[in-house]
Amino acid sequence: MSAQHPAPAAAPPTSLYVHLPWCVRKCPYCDFNSYTAGTAPPKARYLAALTKDLRLEAGRMPGREIISVFLGGGTPSFFSPGEIAGVLQAISAHFRLASDVEVTMEVNPGTVEGGDPAGYRAAGVNRLSIGAQSFSPASLTTLGRIHSPADTRRTVAAARAAGFDNFNLDLMFALPGQDVAAALADLDEALALAPPHLSWYQLTLEPNTVFHARPPGGLPDDETAWAIQEAGRERLARHGFEAYEVSAYARDGRRCRHNLNYWTFGDYYAAGAGAHGKLSTGNGVRRYAKPANPQAYMDDVERRTEPQPLGPALAAAEALFECMLNGLRLEAGVDEARALERTGLEAAAFRAAAAGALRRGLLERTPGGAWRPTSLGFRFLNDLQAEFLA
Repeated sequence: MSAQHPAPAAAPPTSLYVHLPWCVRKCPYCDFNSYTAGTAPPKARYLAALTKDLRLEAGRMPGREIISVFLGGGTPSFFSPGEIAGVLQAISAHFRLASDVEVTMEVNPGTVEGGDPAGYRAAGVNRLSIGAQSFSPASLTTLGRIHSPADTRRTVAAARAAGFDNFNLDLMFALPGQDVAAALADLDEALALAPPHLSWYQLTLEPNTVFHARPPGGLPDDETAWAIQEAGRERLARHGFEAYEVSAYARDGRRCRHNLNYWTFGDYYAAGAGAHGKLSTGNGVRRYAKPANPQAYMDDVERRTEPQPLGPALAAAEALFECMLNGLRLEAGVDEARALERTGLEAAAFRAAAAGALRRGLLERTPGGAWRPTSLGFRFLNDLQAEFLA
């Protein structure tokens, strides 16, 4: 495959990711860029830097329409509704937002300001992602969570009362000591709350986490984890949930627009400590990342008069791998025409890269022109994704 920097034919849909880095306590499984807040985090200074960062970001490619905004962390609900309102006002002032823009905010049931999401709704958030993780008190303790199952139920009830008709519940499986029956019991607790969207994903021991250094005892083996996943998918389907990605399930068309833009190789601006961005330009697909440490991030933004430079254009092999890495997680697979448009690759190179996975029975071509994992490919997704490494 050519090592040239392919230029996309047209700018894909564009999102905005905003990072709020502090948590009350760092969970032992978490590998996100998050920090324990302590007694006096510099929230006012951080928000001022973030406001400036947003203004600089908007100047990169003026006029692009933003289809989704995601406030992630850390724990965004560590910030008050008034503080979140200020962030969203800065976004509205500097970016052109779609009339139906999706604005998601991650919420920890243990840190929702005043226990009531109504303030966030009034601030402009129209979708919540609620970090339930489990409804087992013992599992929540093992996971280092600061909330109880009752806190999650109260948060969901308050979200509905505030007018949120679109929200996600995060739920984990293959937890220490968990068998198929226990995992399904946990899933049933989540289903009883009738969320429009459910992110149901396996606990993994990520590098640079406490769990990676000191794994908890009683983790299910691979066969048990697979049995849990298959039994759960069947139960979710019976409750009207569409599996549209490996760990994402939606009812009534409530797919997460923001995550879909990631998975289909869309573009996204980045603001906040450690935030990563990706933009398609006339010179290829370019990435960039903000300083991860909040102090370093604030220092960097405060002295800037222009946005952070974009990184070098992705080589053809890099663009292909990044496109397939996330796209193959989708139940519908990777639409070839869209992938070629967004990566700038030629069809021959794309199909040549897929040949090995086809031979191994990990990949199939759908009648609609998509490249989709087979059932074997979904089970061994890491192996399938590795087929597209240069």
